[in-house]
Amino acid sequence: MAKIEIYTSPLCGFCHRAKGLLNSKNVEFEDIDVMMDRVRKAEMVERAGGRTSVPQIFIDGEHVGGCDDLYALEMAGKLDPMLEGSA
Repeated sequence: MAKIEIYTSPLCGFCHRAKGLLNSKNVEFEDIDVMMDRVRKAEMVERAGGRTSVPQIFIDGEHVGGCDDLYALEMAGKLDPMLEGSA
């Protein structure tokens, strides 16, 4: 199984939507709340190539982007293989 990390904020609708998709896949993920944590927020921005919006999602260390990017992977049939760690 792939290691999934998602940087989020509790007030973010896109974060809830992305986590909902991941939950529907019955996969475990690390939810990293960056709302009040400057260190983790800076970590996210660096890992995400300068992106400051949430969510920012990583699968096995690879930056896949935000909520829309996650859903695009799902629509293209590419998300499940990534989540299985065989992509």
